[in-house]
Amino acid sequence: MHKARPTIGPVLNPFASIARRWTPTPRVLRRAALAAVVMSVVIVVTGGAVRLTGSGLGCDTWPKCTDDSLIVTSAQGFHGAIEFGNRMLTYVLCAAVGWAILAARSAKPWRRSLTKLGWTQFFVVMGNAVLGGITVWLGLNPYSVAAHFLLATSLITVTTVTWVRAGEGDGAPRPRVPGPVRKLGWALAGTSFVLIAAGTVVTGSGPHAGDSSDVPRMPFDWATTAHVHAIAAWLVCALAVAMWLVLKVVDAPDDTRARARDLLVVLLAQGAIGYVQFFTKLPEVLVAAHMLGSCLVWIAVLRVVLGLRERPVATAGIPAQSDPALSAAH
Repeated sequence: MHKARPTIGPVLNPFASIARRWTPTPRVLRRAALAAVVMSVVIVVTGGAVRLTGSGLGCDTWPKCTDDSLIVTSAQGFHGAIEFGNRMLTYVLCAAVGWAILAARSAKPWRRSLTKLGWTQFFVVMGNAVLGGITVWLGLNPYSVAAHFLLATSLITVTTVTWVRAGEGDGAPRPRVPGPVRKLGWALAGTSFVLIAAGTVVTGSGPHAGDSSDVPRMPFDWATTAHVHAIAAWLVCALAVAMWLVLKVVDAPDDTRARARDLLVVLLAQGAIGYVQFFTKLPEVLVAAHMLGSCLVWIAVLRVVLGLRERPVATAGIPAQSDPALSAAH
């Protein structure tokens, strides 16, 4: 007579196991997503501090800090401490991203789209960590430094989208404004990205190489690239003003118009910092403030674009209804 084999239940991964025992409130979910946004900005600003203090090669190899030590040594002094401290912040960033993933996975019902966005954040962080290591191996090559910053901007993009989505439902997106206004939003986003990319060229051809004067720079005239960057900035400002006015004309929802107003405020502050730093020969403090402003401008742009549509809470058996007039405009 054969004995009955014991039934083995499904093997749960740690996230699924925690999700069975914990259900975050919507506020906790949104705070977890916001924490990832904040840390993605912090890592950019501290990375700028590494460059502005000339500490880019404070740890002269990667993933170790020296050939013989995984951590910074006293021989590397101040610059080594700054560079190694920035590397350690990557773990804090990973913790924030992990919290966002866990909160999305534990929500009831499971926020699958947010979980996927969270894992996208994680892989972008890992990719940028590797790119940062390659940048060290290349002796702070300005092109790899620029790519490092742009990938960090991609992380800000994903974390911001996750944060906004955490306050919405998972239903199909519905337009809140007519189609031409949404096209204006995409033009604003595209131009803003060009502005950020042009900023990396200004940085790559400018005086703050990140370590010593021996670090190569991009072969462009710094003043000319700065003027091109300024032209792109004025174009972004024009589009932002146009967006703010159009949203008033089409009587867009109050929160959408508020986001457009916030963008104008951030752009005004960023423009003021940009011109002051240009005429004062790029003091380090203002360059750091301008890097922070770049992050805040991009976040504000994304919030405007995402505010042009909404995602209702999905209801089983009841398809999301959209405004016929808006659908026609789409």
